[in-house]
Amino acid sequence: MTDIEFRVDLSDKLGYAVRLARKYALAGQPQLVVAADEPMLDALDAAMWSGGAAEFLPHCRADAPEEVLSRSPVVLADAVDGGTPHAVLLNLGSTVPAGFERFERLIELVGVADEDRAAGRERWRHYKHRGYALRHQSAFGGRA
Repeated sequence: MTDIEFRVDLSDKLGYAVRLARKYALAGQPQLVVAADEPMLDALDAAMWSGGAAEFLPHCRADAPEEVLSRSPVVLADAVDGGTPHAVLLNLGSTVPAGFERFERLIELVGVADEDRAAGRERWRHYKHRGYALRHQSAFGGRA
């Protein structure tokens, strides 16, 4: 069963996601798939290119060729219901990502905006109703 963790009270979800992805990649963790809508994926993609060569975070989109996907520590996806399973899914979206149960771990990021909190509560109820054990971590300031 997928291990699900909510990280809440994030004042900067995008920055937190980039820092978390960088930590995973530098630690040699299993591939991280980031689920979000296209505007968030575009912003995330741009953020992962910023900061110069020392700060660049290798990544690709989910529709990249297989040889690129297999070498990328971070994959950006607007849908995760197809393809092969990955170890960790990071959800920046407002809905439950289809196919999340194929992942060993799911990290849900929830910001401070009222609509983001409400969507996070809905996702929490969805997982809880289906019997998942949930963990909660308050970020207070959003540092990964």
